[in-house]
Amino acid sequence: MRQLFRLLPLLLLVNFLPAQQPDAPERKLESLLLMPEPKAMRGAYSIPLLNSKKTVFTCYRESTAEVSGVEAYSVEAFTKLGLSVESFAARAKAAADKRLLQLKPELIKGEDGRIAYAVYRGDSPLHATLIVAPSLPKIFAELFGQEIWVAAPDRHALYIFPAKADLLDEFAADLAERYTTDAFAASCEIFSIKAGAEPRVIATFAGDE
Repeated sequence: MRQLFRLLPLLLLVNFLPAQQPDAPERKLESLLLMPEPKAMRGAYSIPLLNSKKTVFTCYRESTAEVSGVEAYSVEAFTKLGLSVESFAARAKAAADKRLLQLKPELIKGEDGRIAYAVYRGDSPLHATLIVAPSLPKIFAELFGQEIWVAAPDRHALYIFPAKADLLDEFAADLAERYTTDAFAASCEIFSIKAGAEPRVIATFAGDE
């Protein structure tokens, strides 16, 4: 009986201990990415967009083996997909849309207290790929209007502006610095995006090496 009373506190303690939670499943690596990058880096699976002279969009995938976290497809790896570049691009846009809807942009206010621009940024090297997401202009239509101007100077950020040239001039120097100093530069061009239309280049904020 005495042994039972000695064990009772331990039994009660065990009952109140939190149950061990199963490990969360690892996130599946993205295999369908259209990565904007300087035209000089174009490869076998790169495509240009309308009016783009300095940027190509290359078929990429996430990789745990690469320091950057992403890698362009090799011929062997791409062949195994059984897709054309056009089919890959269509699927990559749909995949970008899914990622976009899971993220919240940072809204930056100007001196007048109004929202001047928005930005998606962070450690992930996938932010620049959001530029091809079809829902992007719809998300910002109420805030900035039916046309938005978008910049991705490096892989870790995507900037969204209203279609105003004077505002863009204000940020051109900062965008150029990010593009020229980042080891993983994306694009030195500004893209005009409207719902139902392909992104179209309207300006350049830095030269291409």
